[in-house]
Amino acid sequence: MVKSIFLAVISLFSFIGFSQDANILVPADLRQHNLTQFNASLYNPAFSLNLNNPQSISLWTRWQWQNIDVDPSTLFLNYTRALNDNSAAGVGFFEHNTGVFFDTGVALNYAYKLQFDNLLSLSFGLNLFAFKQELADTRFPSNPIPGIPGPELTSDFILQVAPGINLEYKNFSVSLASENLVSYNFTESTSNAGTSNKIFMGLASYEFSVLNFDETAYIRPSVYVKTIPNQKNQLGLNTLFSTQKYWGQVGYNNFYGISAGAGGTIFNRFSLGALVEFGISSSLSSNDPSFELIASYFIGKPSKRRRIVSNEFEKRVKKQKERTSDEVRDDQREAKKTTKLNASDKKKQKIEASKQKELERKLRQDKSIADKASKEEAALLKKRDKEKAKITKDRNKDKKALAAKKKNVENQQRLAKLKIENDAKKEAAIAARKALEIRTKDSINKLREEAKLLAEQKAANEAKIAKEKAAARAEDVTPLPGEKYQEVSNSEGLESGFYLIANVFGTKKYFNVFMADLAKLGIKGKSFYRSSNRYNYVYLARYNTIGEARKARDSNFDGKFKGKTWIFRVVDN
Repeated sequence: MVKSIFLAVISLFSFIGFSQDANILVPADLRQHNLTQFNASLYNPAFSLNLNNPQSISLWTRWQWQNIDVDPSTLFLNYTRALNDNSAAGVGFFEHNTGVFFDTGVALNYAYKLQFDNLLSLSFGLNLFAFKQELADTRFPSNPIPGIPGPELTSDFILQVAPGINLEYKNFSVSLASENLVSYNFTESTSNAGTSNKIFMGLASYEFSVLNFDETAYIRPSVYVKTIPNQKNQLGLNTLFSTQKYWGQVGYNNFYGISAGAGGTIFNRFSLGALVEFGISSSLSSNDPSFELIASYFIGKPSKRRRIVSNEFEKRVKKQKERTSDEVRDDQREAKKTTKLNASDKKKQKIEASKQKELERKLRQDKSIADKASKEEAALLKKRDKEKAKITKDRNKDKKALAAKKKNVENQQRLAKLKIENDAKKEAAIAARKALEIRTKDSINKLREEAKLLAEQKAANEAKIAKEKAAARAEDVTPLPGEKYQEVSNSEGLESGFYLIANVFGTKKYFNVFMADLAKLGIKGKSFYRSSNRYNYVYLARYNTIGEARKARDSNFDGKFKGKTWIFRVVDN
C-alpha cells in the first residue's frame, strides 16, 4: 500500500511540474534542491527534526556556473540543536544573490513533532528570514538622459515567513513548504509578495534499509516540485545513499540539470562533502558547471540517524506485544495463588509477631546498658582531649612568637635593600632626564631648519602656480572642429582652469552610482554643482592649459576611462 501511495504522489507531482512554461532564465528561489544530508531545514523547516543532526554547525554554499561576478550564489551558515525529543530550533546567517537582487540576513528555525505512535508522526516547522535586499548589479549607462527615469537603487529591509509541514508513516514521508508565504517590506511599508508571487515546494520520499549490519544505513529516493512565479515549475528527482561514515547522492532538476555529490564523516564529528551540477538544456549547456560545498561539525554527543523500519522490525514489535499479554495472564494466576496462601499464613504471622515483641524488649534493655557505658567512656575521652589541646596551644604560642621575631628581621633586611635600589634608580633617572633634554634641544633646532626649508619651497611653488594660472587666464582658446567645449566666467567660486568632464547628472541617485563605478576603475572622481542649471558635473582632473586637457581627453585619461569626455573652462572675472 505504501509503494502505491508513493507512486501516486510521484505521478501527481509530475503532472503539476509540466503545467507551466519558464519565461525568465534565472529563478529567484534559494536553489536548495540538492540539500539532503545537512541544512535541509532551508528546504523545509520541519526537516530540522530528522534531516539535520542536532546539535551541529553546518555551512552550505553554492556557486552557480562558478563565475565570480554577478552570477547567482548562495551561502547558509546554520546552528541547530534539539530542544527535546519532539522539538528542535536553529539560527543561521545567509547571503543569496539571484543576479538581480543581493539578500543578506539571518534565519530562525523552529520545528515541533506530534508522535501518534511508533510509525506515524506529523511535524510542523517555521523559518523566519530577516534580511536586507539590494540590487546585485548597479551598473548604469555613463550618460543618463535628464528627465528619463532609470532603475531605482534600493536597500530594503524585508521580513519573510516560511512555514512547512511533514507527514511520516513508517519510512514514507510527504511534505509541503513555502519560501515566502508572508513577506513584508518595512522600508516601503508594503507586502513584498502578492498572492501570485508565492513559492511553494512539495516533496515525497521513501527510505530503504540496505545494510544488515548497520541499521542507520539507507537509500532514500525522492521526488519534488517547486512552483515559481512567472516561470516554469521545477520538477526534480534525487537519490541519497547515507551511512554514519559516508554518503553520496545523484539528482535531476528540469531547469538546473543533473547533479552528483559525495561526502564523509571523520571521528563521528566533522563531515565534509561536495556536489557538482551540469546544465543539460539548450539555454544552460554552454554555462560552466555549478558547485556546492557542505561542511558540518557535531557539538556535544553526535546523534545517530533514526533506524529504518523494516518488516523484521514490525514482526519483533508484534511478538513483543503478544509476549506482554501472556505475562499479564501469568501475573493474574500468581496473584490468586498468593491470596490463598495468605489466609493460612495469618496465624503463623501472629505467633511470630509476639516473639518479635519480646525480642525487641530485651534489645531495648541491652541498649540502655550500652548507652550508659558509652557516656562514661565519652566523658573520659573528652577530659583527655582537653589536656592535649592545652599542651598543643602552648606549643603553638611559642612557635608564633619565634616566627614573628624571624619575620621582623627579614622585613628590616628587605627595607634596607629597597632603599639602596631606590637611590640607584633616582641617580639613573636624573642622568636620563639630562640626556633627554639635550636630545630634545637638538630635535627642536633640526625641526626649525626643516620648517624654514619647507616655507621656502612652499613660496616657490605658490609663485609657480600663480604664474601658471595667470598664463591660463590670458590664454585665448579656439575650439577645434567637432570639439565639445564650454567656457564660463567664475561666478560660483570655482577655481579657474580646464576641467575634463566625464558626465553630468541632474539626479543625485545616478550621480552616486556613477561615482561608485569610477571608484571600481581606480579613478578618484571629483565634482562641482552649478546652481544656474542645477546639475552635478563629474570631472576626472583640472588642468592649467588647454593643451594638457586635450592630451588627457585624447588619451582616454591615460587609458583609464573608456567613456566620452569634454572640456569645461572656468575663467576668472
